[in-house]
Amino acid sequence: MKIVIAIDSFKGSLSSLETGAAVKRGILQAMPKAEVHVRPLADGGEGTVEALTLGMGGKLRSVTVTGPLGRPVDCAYGILPERRTAIIEMAGAAGITLVPAARRNPLYTTTYGVGELIRDAIEQGCRHFILGIGGSATNDGGVGMLQALGFELSDQNGNPVPYGARGLEALKSISMQQVLPALKECDFRVACDVTNVLCGAQGCSAVFGPQKGADPEMIRQMDAWLSDYANLTAMTLASVDKEMKDNAGCPGTGAAGGLGFALLSYLHARLEPGVHIVLEETGLEQDIQDADLIVTGEGRLDGQTVMGKAPIGVAALAKKYDIPVIAFCGCAAEDAVLCHAHGIDAFFPILRNIQTLSEAMDPDNAARNLRDTAAQVFRLIRLTMPE
Repeated sequence: MKIVIAIDSFKGSLSSLETGAAVKRGILQAMPKAEVHVRPLADGGEGTVEALTLGMGGKLRSVTVTGPLGRPVDCAYGILPERRTAIIEMAGAAGITLVPAARRNPLYTTTYGVGELIRDAIEQGCRHFILGIGGSATNDGGVGMLQALGFELSDQNGNPVPYGARGLEALKSISMQQVLPALKECDFRVACDVTNVLCGAQGCSAVFGPQKGADPEMIRQMDAWLSDYANLTAMTLASVDKEMKDNAGCPGTGAAGGLGFALLSYLHARLEPGVHIVLEETGLEQDIQDADLIVTGEGRLDGQTVMGKAPIGVAALAKKYDIPVIAFCGCAAEDAVLCHAHGIDAFFPILRNIQTLSEAMDPDNAARNLRDTAAQVFRLIRLTMPE
């Protein structure tokens, strides 16, 4: 029996590969002769760098970059040397978790460190990029990232604009004369699971600004500044390519405080659902075509799981080949039954006794619970198999 495991991380507890390894141990306890393969899984958010890099035989590289508050932070990203590919989570350089709650203010937080990560990866020989842009602390339209890559964004006196959304207020001109030449050789796949546009009622300032520390007046100001920035971008790019279109109304341009807009407009990135990128890059479809059973899951299964999360992406692939799918999870909400209509045939929460949240999330406990639950499930599966 061939079984492929592609299970997401149990956030705060186990990585994707750790959850997969625990399930594999349980399966082999029950079915020692089973052929079991563990594949990495993520959705472009937290854990994507580790899951894809280690799962695809790459290496992690740690660098010091400019954090969202302008101070140095250490950040790791992944490199797949044979594919000349870098795997980056922008949250590692400009994430909201890097900013204490009392200091959250998008007028001052910057994406400069994201550009430094890209620059470093280019210096390491990478020309292909997988970039997750969830969890940002910023609303600077990606201006900081562009500055780090050599774009000159200047005020009326020709001086570089300051970090943060306040830099958009001062922005009067954009020059591409000093842009890193190797960018012309690069392509970017951006894991973007929001469809918000750059400006307006569904723009990044209005929708995501409050959680980043913006008050109503700041939201109004930032939205107006981003609109001016979009107009300046359209004029700047039209001077280079008259066929260039205004991207501000494209879905996803409001992601990460407008970073999606900068990536699409200046780096010609493709904004795609994160799980689609991960499944394609890992080649999971090729792995599962002759499988007898697929195992997936995540820390919590609920109604949100069916909204494009990683386990549903796995299930959709499996159903192309009529392969049954089961899922393991730390806990399951009442509406987790919605997953049945989206390809997950059965799911199994792994808690085996009453535990506190901290006990349940302890890595050793979680791995043991996964292993033991999988063993019992596959003992039952073994009973249904012909001799």
